[in-house]
Amino acid sequence: MEDRIGINSALPGAQSQELLKLRQQNIARGISCALPVFVKEARGALVEDVDGNVLIDFVSGIGVVNCGHTHPAVVEAIREQAGKYLHTCFMVASYEPYLRVAERLNQIVPGSFPKKSALFNSGAEAVENAVKLARRFTNKPAIVALDNAFHGRTLMAMTLTSKVKPYKFGFGPFAPEVYKIPSAYCYRCRFNLAYPSCDLACARYLEHFFSAECPAESVAAVIAEPVQGEGGFIAAPPDYFRVLHEICRRHNVLLIMDEIQTGFYRTGHRFASEYYQVEPDLMTTAKSVAGGLPLSALTGRAEIMDAAGPGEIGGTYGGNPVACAAALAVMDLTEREDFASMAQKTGEKVRARLLKLKQEHDFIGDVRGLGAMQAMELVKDQASKAPDSDRAKAIIARCHKKGLIVITAGIYSNVIRLLMPVNIPDEHLTLGLNILEEAVKEEQ
Repeated sequence: MEDRIGINSALPGAQSQELLKLRQQNIARGISCALPVFVKEARGALVEDVDGNVLIDFVSGIGVVNCGHTHPAVVEAIREQAGKYLHTCFMVASYEPYLRVAERLNQIVPGSFPKKSALFNSGAEAVENAVKLARRFTNKPAIVALDNAFHGRTLMAMTLTSKVKPYKFGFGPFAPEVYKIPSAYCYRCRFNLAYPSCDLACARYLEHFFSAECPAESVAAVIAEPVQGEGGFIAAPPDYFRVLHEICRRHNVLLIMDEIQTGFYRTGHRFASEYYQVEPDLMTTAKSVAGGLPLSALTGRAEIMDAAGPGEIGGTYGGNPVACAAALAVMDLTEREDFASMAQKTGEKVRARLLKLKQEHDFIGDVRGLGAMQAMELVKDQASKAPDSDRAKAIIARCHKKGLIVITAGIYSNVIRLLMPVNIPDEHLTLGLNILEEAVKEEQ
C-alpha cells in the first residue's frame, strides 16, 4: 500500500459513487459523511478506498486508532479471543478479560486511592454512568459542564454538549439540572483577559456560579475534557484544572475528567490529567482504548464506583470479551513501545509546521493542542478573529483531493484538527503535512 500513496482517480471514484447511491437509499440522513469514499483496507496511517486511492489518515477514526489501523498485535489478540467465545454477557457469566482490563485501568488511571472500574460500549455510555454514580454517591442532582464541551449524543451526554447544530437542534427537551460555565478558551476569552495575568478567571468563576446560579449543596459534579476535542482542541492553561479541582474539593463537588479522546497517549501522556497534575474522582475513557473495537470505561474512587447496587449499572454488551482482549493488547503495546515519547515528538513536528503556516497566513488565528492532538483555527483575519468555516471547509476539500484525510472541529466549525496515529511513520507524517501546507497555500 505504501508504494501506491496518492489519488489515482477522481474522488469519489466509480465504485464509491455506486456505493454512495446505495448509502443514500438505505442509510438514515442524519449519519454524516465527511469523505465520499468507501474503505477497502487500512494499515498504519494509510487508508485505501475501493477505487485504489491510498490516503494518509490524519483523523484516526476520530482519535480511535492511536496505534494505527490493524496493528498486528491488536489483530492477533482479537483473532485469538474470537476463537474462544464472542459473548456471554459479563453480568450473566463473567470472564477474565473484563477483569484484567479493569485491573489495568485501576492501576494506571491517576489517583493515589483505591479505584474500581466498569466497562461499557461507547464514550456516551461512560459519561451517562459517571453522572448516575456521581448523583447517587453525593445525593445531589446538578451537573456542571463547560462551554464548548462535547460528551456524546445520548440524552444526558447531549445535554452536557455545547454545540447546538448538529448535535442538539430539535432534539429537546434536554435533561434537567445541567449547567454551563465558561471554558478556558484563551483565544476567545469570555472575560476579555489574557493568561496568566487573568489569574484563571474562568476557573475561579465556579465560585461565583455557586453563589449566583446553583448552590454547591445541589451540585454533584463538574465534568470536563482536559483538551476539548469537538469544541476545537482547546487546551486549558497548565494550572487551570488544579484551581478548578481545589474549588470542587472545597465545596464537596466531584470532578469528572472526560478522557475519551485524550486518553492512551494521545497528548504525550497516558492521560492528559497527568499533564495537568490532577487526580479526578471519576474518569471516562473510550475511543483508542481498544484499537478500533467499541469499548469504554468508567474508573474512579472505589467508594463512588460502589455507590450503586448490583444490577443498577451495566449493559448487555458492556466489556465485550473481544474488545477487552484488544484493549489489553493496546495497553501492552503503547507502554512497551513508549507511545508517550512518540506522541510528544509527533506533536512537536506538527505544531512547528502549523506555527510556520500561522506566521505566513493571516487567516490562521490560533494554533493549539497537546501532543499528537493539534489544530489550527481559521479566521477572516488575525485582528478581527471572526470565524471562517468556509475557508476551513475549502482547505479540507483540497486536502481530500490531494490524498489527506482531515476534518473540522469547533463551535463555529472553523478549526482543522489533526489526529494522526501516534506511531505514524515520519515519511507519512511529512507527506501529510506537505499536503496540508499545499492546501493552505492555495487559499487566497
